[in-house]
Amino acid sequence: MRVLFSILSIVLLISSCKNSAHNESDDFAYIGGEIINPTENTIILESKNKTIDTIKLDGRNRFFYKIDNFYPGIYTFRHGSEYQMIMLEPNDSLLFRLNTFDFDESLVYTGRGAKQNNFLLNEFLENKKTEQAVRRFRSLNPQAFTSKLDSIKQSQIAQFKKFKKKNDVSDAFENLILQHINYSYYASKETYPFRSNRNQIEEIFKTLPKDFYAYRNNIDYNNAKLKDFIAYKWFLKSNVSNLALNEHMDHCNKDDFKKGRSLCFNLDRLKQIDSLISDKGLKEELLYHYTVKFLSLSDDTDETNTILKNYLAKTENVKGKKMIINFAEAVSKLNAGNSLPNLDIVDYKNNSKDLSDLVNGTTVITFWSNTYYDHFKSSHHKLNRLKSKYPEVTFVSINIDSYNVNKAKRALQSNGFVSGNEYFFKSPKLATEALAIHPMTKTFIINKNKKIVNGNTNIFYGKFEEQLVGLLNK
Repeated sequence: MRVLFSILSIVLLISSCKNSAHNESDDFAYIGGEIINPTENTIILESKNKTIDTIKLDGRNRFFYKIDNFYPGIYTFRHGSEYQMIMLEPNDSLLFRLNTFDFDESLVYTGRGAKQNNFLLNEFLENKKTEQAVRRFRSLNPQAFTSKLDSIKQSQIAQFKKFKKKNDVSDAFENLILQHINYSYYASKETYPFRSNRNQIEEIFKTLPKDFYAYRNNIDYNNAKLKDFIAYKWFLKSNVSNLALNEHMDHCNKDDFKKGRSLCFNLDRLKQIDSLISDKGLKEELLYHYTVKFLSLSDDTDETNTILKNYLAKTENVKGKKMIINFAEAVSKLNAGNSLPNLDIVDYKNNSKDLSDLVNGTTVITFWSNTYYDHFKSSHHKLNRLKSKYPEVTFVSINIDSYNVNKAKRALQSNGFVSGNEYFFKSPKLATEALAIHPMTKTFIINKNKKIVNGNTNIFYGKFEEQLVGLLNK
């Protein structure tokens, strides 16, 4: 397969040279690739939140596609629930090869445009590590925190200068990398005040240097070219949350201070999005994201109706409105005292049963996806500890992916998670909607009468075991 893939790279290189020799127009680019262990038979190519085309894989799990009416910039290719961002420029002939069992880490580019995209991919992977480090740095004072971020930023810039010295890079690519570095830096600063309690947050805001957020004066909240850019979206989410938090503290009840679960805070956040962002795609994405997040955490009908009404008044997206209403209706059916919906689950020996048949006593139901691999591992390690501590409780884990059951089975086996009570849904899309599975950490506690005790908890929540013990002691 590698030999054939290399031959295709040579063919594309020759084709690219011919095109240059004939001085053809630059309004096109090629993209192709090979997918090992595909989860479906298509690749979806997108740009600016719009689908350009759905491309079929051939019998060897490859594809080759010419983008006509091409414009340079950021594109996204999707396969199953996985996706990756690429940079395409005129006359590029970009190929990639990946294995779905290890999507990002196995991905490699060849052909014209490959060096830039391999560098961009490495930046994406390194950024994950940076985010983890930033969380640890938030315990530092503002000056020390800024010093750490400055050091990371300078290291990233130095790395790019080294790459640039060895390779010809376009102005567009250089601008993209610098935007990535800057917006990652800005997003990290925006997350700094988010601590556990109000007294800490108030103190942080008081001690911040006047120029801590000086970069805000030059922010473009409606940069169409960065719509698909992860660092840019991370900044926007962090920024509107920070601004809303500051406003929230001015008028919320000091004795009842909350962040994520607070109606007041979330209304402030939707207001910030509505006032700062005019680009319809970006605005809708953020409004929808935070409305769903609040609905998934709320167990108060009045608050649910208030946030729903507020969202519907701010969005013009008909599809988004329908999806939010359906999500809210699903959440309302999962309140304490209700029964689980009738859904078929299947074990890894291909035996099927109804979801409620798993409940013969106190039962905890969690979910996972290959898309959120870190959560998959951390949640299963947590479940193993809980199983040892509470042997009288049945702990169930369900994979929600709509593709490649063997991939889920392989993930469980390769990590040693073979203790039983592992299932997948027969109809994943139907089940995900019916159980309103968002976020992935969502957890159900069910009593021996097969009734929902808590349909909105989380095994990582500090009071989760208190909730569980409270049910066991009844």
